[in-house]
Amino acid sequence: MRTEPTLRIPFGVLGLLVALLVYGGLIARYIAPLMDGWPALGQLPIYVLLGVVWLLPLKRFLIWMETGRWG
Repeated sequence: MRTEPTLRIPFGVLGLLVALLVYGGLIARYIAPLMDGWPALGQLPIYVLLGVVWLLPLKRFLIWMETGRWG
């Protein structure tokens, strides 16, 4: 457990925000037009999957923010 504050946490939160904005922009730019004519229930599983995919690297990122190590 760390006893003194570090800049990793604020930089990590800002980095996560930027990464999510880029990810969302890429989805809106390239994936959404492909499914433009699909019914809403056809789009739902894809958006759920894409909404979960960004969580995969999050554990290691949060570990880095707390400890400074990637593992």
